[in-house]
Amino acid sequence: MDMQKQPQQPQRQPQTQHPEGCLVVAIRIPVRVFVFLVVLPVRVLWDVLAAVARFLGRYVLAPVVRAIGRILYLLLVVPLIWLYRHLLTPLGHALAWLYARVLTPIGHALAWLCTRVLISTGHALGWLYTRVLTPIGHALVWLLTPLAKGVARALDMLGAALYWTARVLLVLPALALWRWILAPAGRVLGIVLKEIGEALGHAWRAAGYVVRAAGRVLGTLFRWIFREPARWVYRTVLTPVGHVVRDLVLRPAAEAARAIGRAVRQARADLRRALFGEPSRPAPVDRREPRGRGTRTLDG
Repeated sequence: MDMQKQPQQPQRQPQTQHPEGCLVVAIRIPVRVFVFLVVLPVRVLWDVLAAVARFLGRYVLAPVVRAIGRILYLLLVVPLIWLYRHLLTPLGHALAWLYARVLTPIGHALAWLCTRVLISTGHALGWLYTRVLTPIGHALVWLLTPLAKGVARALDMLGAALYWTARVLLVLPALALWRWILAPAGRVLGIVLKEIGEALGHAWRAAGYVVRAAGRVLGTLFRWIFREPARWVYRTVLTPVGHVVRDLVLRPAAEAARAIGRAVRQARADLRRALFGEPSRPAPVDRREPRGRGTRTLDG
């Protein structure tokens, strides 16, 4: 007897479920019923089209796609390979030789010339910047600084006026519209769309169950109405009849045909002997090895 006490497991607190609102309950049931009635024919059509698509993709589209791929390979890939091998590759080698022997020396010469020109131009621009543009820039800064401060102050006052005007005329009415009209309407619309989505999901799954059940019922009916009677007729009627026909008709007919054939061949042979006599038989040829000392052996 175990003297140690089992540790007591803490009891799980039951999860509290939030009660759904009256609006959700009032919307859910009619929406789900309506959506189920709408989705059921769509699901049936979907399953039928899926079966047809699987059949076509397995027995029709796959050979057609393979044939089209073979034709495209012969019409496009093979000419492109030939063009690359016999035209583009020699042209590329010629261009590479031209680049290495002609364009590269010309490029080096142009680079040296451009470097000299840029260095000279840089020196001239540096002298111009130091001796001419820098003094002019200092003078313009000294003249335009007060004007810039005045313009900035005017722009600040204009921006403040535009801000408060836009806040009073646009922002506050937009906030009120959002808070008191659009947000409640959005919550109601969200609840409706959520219920419609859940109803579509439930209806699609229920329609699938209905379609599968209908398929099983139709399969069972087809089996009991057509396949099982056909199997019973084949096993109990057609097979014994076939055996009787084979034993009483076909086999005697075959034996009679073989006997007639033998009789016809014999009659033709008798008629040939009566008209032309017995055919001459070829003389027998002695193919035996010679005996005695002259007998050939494997040694010579």
